[in-house]
Amino acid sequence: MSKILILGAGAMGTAFSVPCLDRQHQVKIVGTHLEDKFIDKLKKNNGLHPSLKICLSKETDMVKYNNLANELKKRPDLIVLAVSSKGINWVADQLSIMSHGRNLPPILMLTKGLSFNENSYELLVNKLERLLISKGFKDINVSAVGGPCLAGELANKVHTSVVFANKDIESVKWLKEILATSYYHPSISDDIIGVEVCAAIKNIFSMIIGTSRGHCNDSMEDKFKENNYFNTEASLMRQSLHEMSLFVSFLKGNKNTVYGLAGLGDLYVSTKGGRNSKIGICMGKGYVYSEAKKLIMPTETVEGAELAFEIGSNIKNDFNINQMPLMIGMIDAIIDDKKFVINWNDIQ
Repeated sequence: MSKILILGAGAMGTAFSVPCLDRQHQVKIVGTHLEDKFIDKLKKNNGLHPSLKICLSKETDMVKYNNLANELKKRPDLIVLAVSSKGINWVADQLSIMSHGRNLPPILMLTKGLSFNENSYELLVNKLERLLISKGFKDINVSAVGGPCLAGELANKVHTSVVFANKDIESVKWLKEILATSYYHPSISDDIIGVEVCAAIKNIFSMIIGTSRGHCNDSMEDKFKENNYFNTEASLMRQSLHEMSLFVSFLKGNKNTVYGLAGLGDLYVSTKGGRNSKIGICMGKGYVYSEAKKLIMPTETVEGAELAFEIGSNIKNDFNINQMPLMIGMIDAIIDDKKFVINWNDIQ
C-alpha cells in the first residue's frame, strides 16, 4: 500500500482516486485554494460530485487547501497533480513553501499543456522541473499521463487505456505496477515529448474536427448536416494526425506516438463532446471564437484556444500554411477572432 496525495479536487483528480482506492492505497485529495467552496458544497450534498454527477465512496478522503502542509508532512509516496496548466506555477510555489526539505516523492501529472520559455517550446513536466529546481529541489522525478480518459467514465470504472511517460522507463513501470486495475489499463513509454505534445495540441485539433458538421456541405440545410458530416470528419481527422506528427517530429518526439493512445486515442475521445469540440461545432456554424465561447461556455476554460493564444505566434513562425493548413487556420481564427475557413485544396 502506498500513500498517494492528489492535488486538485476537480473531475479528473477525483476520478483518478477511484483506481488508486481500488488498489487499496491510502489516498488523500487536497483541493486548491480555489476549491474550498466546492468542497463545502460536495460535503453538504453527501459526497455528490457536481462535475462527475456521482456520489463518492466513503473511502474518498477530500480536504481543503489549508491541509496541504500537514499532508506533505506525512511524506506521501506519490504526488498526483490534477490542476489546470495555469496552476503549475502555483503548485511549485506551494510545494516550496510547505515541503519539509528539498526532496520530493515522484510526481505524476494529469495536467496537459505546452508553453514557451526562452525562445523554445516547453513541456509542462519540464516547466515544473525548472521551477522546482529554481527553488532548490533536487532529484525531481515527474511523469506524465496521456491517452483517452474521460473523468466521468474513469470514475464509473469504464475500461480505460492510458500511457504513462517518463524518460526513465523504470519510473513508469513502478507507476503501472501500483495503479493498474481490472479496468484502468496503463501502458508505458519513454517518449515523454511525444506524449506531452499530443496531449496539448490535440485540443486545437479537436476544435477543428468539431467544425466538420458545418463544413460538410455549404448548401445543405442544418438539420441534414447534423447526421451527414462523417466523411468530412474523417478527412479532418486524418489531416489532423498528419499535422500532429509534423509537430511532434519537429520537437524531437517519436511521430509513432501520434498514432497511439496519446495521439489518435486522445483526439478521438476529445471529439466526442469535450469543451474544445463543442466550441468547434459552434465555430463550424459560422460563429467566430468569441461569439461561440460567450454563447455556450462563457466561464469555462477552452484549452485549445488558450494554447493558441499562448504559443500560436510561435507555431506560425516555425511552420507555414502549406505544412499545417488546419492548425494555422484555426490559430488565425482564434487570435484574429474571425471565421474558420478550410481550403480543401491544402488538405493532403
